[in-house]
Amino acid sequence: MNKYQRVEGSSGLVRDPRSGAIININKTEAAQARNRKKVWKEQQEEISTLKDDVTLIKEMLSKLLEDKDGTNSN
Repeated sequence: MNKYQRVEGSSGLVRDPRSGAIININKTEAAQARNRKKVWKEQQEEISTLKDDVTLIKEMLSKLLEDKDGTNSN
């Protein structure tokens, strides 16, 4: 760890002097952060899918109502 500088006030963080990047050297915290990011991405994908599904349902409902009213006669 000699090549890294400790971040004052946080025992699990160090700074890379070349890039200036802050690095989490606490393996448990890093794994938890990766897991939180994975869960967040999965939630965002599910929300996107649900939005697409709602849009499709609205389009289908509009078509059904048009057919019922006779405005979409083939």
